[in-house]
Formats: sequence, C-alpha cells, structure tokens
Amino acid sequence: MAYTSERPPIAESSDQLRARIPGWGADLDPKNRPSVPKLQWQDDRTGAHWDFPERQPEKWPRERSIEHKFLTPVFGTSCPPKGLSGALRKVSYRRYSEGRAAHWLLLLAADRVDAWESHLRSFATLRPDNPITETGVLSEFRRHGLSSRIGKKRADVKHLWLDPIIVAGPWVAAAGVVFSAARAVARRRR
Repeated sequence: MAYTSERPPIAESSDQLRARIPGWGADLDPKNRPSVPKLQWQDDRTGAHWDFPERQPEKWPRERSIEHKFLTPVFGTSCPPKGLSGALRKVSYRRYSEGRAAHWLLLLAADRVDAWESHLRSFATLRPDNPITETGVLSEFRRHGLSSRIGKKRADVKHLWLDPIIVAGPWVAAAGVVFSAARAVARRRR
C-alpha cells in the first residue's frame, strides 16, 4: 500500500478480530489462553516422585563454579580433567568467577594445551597425527580452494594468509626445538 495523504482506515476492534481470526488475542487475557491450566502448579499432576533428584556419584572431584553451591544432579563424565590442561581447568574454576575474563581465558588456554597433549600422545601410537591431511590442506589443491576464494567476497579471504602460520607454525616450532635438542646432544657426545 502506497503512502498517501489520506487517513488510513480505522483498524478493526478486538471483538471483530476475534470473530474473524480464530485464536486472536490469546496472549491478551489469560482466560482466553488454552494452556493456562497447564501453567498453574498442580500437586497431583507433576509426575515427579522426588523433591530433589538423586545425585549422580562423583568419582573424582569435578570442576564447579565458585558461584554454585553444588554440582547439578547429573553432569558429564566423558572427559575427566587430566594432565596440564586439567590442572589449568581446575585453577580456572577454583580461583575465578564465571563473570571474569581470566576464567574463560584459562579455559581457552586449557583447550589449546589439551590439543597439544593429544598431539604428543599420538606420537606414542602406531598412527601419529598427520597435520597435512588432518588440516585439509590437500583439499585446497584438489577442490579448487584458491579459485573459490579469489575474486569472491568471502570473509575468510581476509585471514587466509594467517592460516598456514596458525596451522603449521606450532609444528615447525616443535620440529625446530627437536632439531636443536638433537644437535645439542650430538655436540655433547663429541
């Protein structure tokens, strides 16, 4: 409808809308809401056989926020804290509130440390991590990676130059540390 200088037609009244549109105004008056009886507390209709649910047994001390009095009745146990990353997580929960940036920065650092711990653990297996295939670098050449980015208005083009540094940088640094350590050991043996 175009804007004109004429006065727009008067809107219909609530009664006219209710008569024309089934269910109109259900949010205005609670009496018109079909779910109102469900929203009111009914002792005989809850179905719960407890006042507070049974607590899951805590096999090891779990991280808990300092804001909370106790853990929730059910909590995840798939990834127990271990190693240096677990120690960082425990420090984060023990010392800092969830409203502090230090809490979340420590948790982010713990995630990075956990990733490196799993990389190092993979070297003790028969199938160590392979950064070339696991990062998807090969698909850049097989699946037209550069042509899908050049000339397009994609957001990831702006940080494309950083990706090799972020992905390969730690591996190159780790290889450099191993090389210098091996070189130092070789010098001492001479």
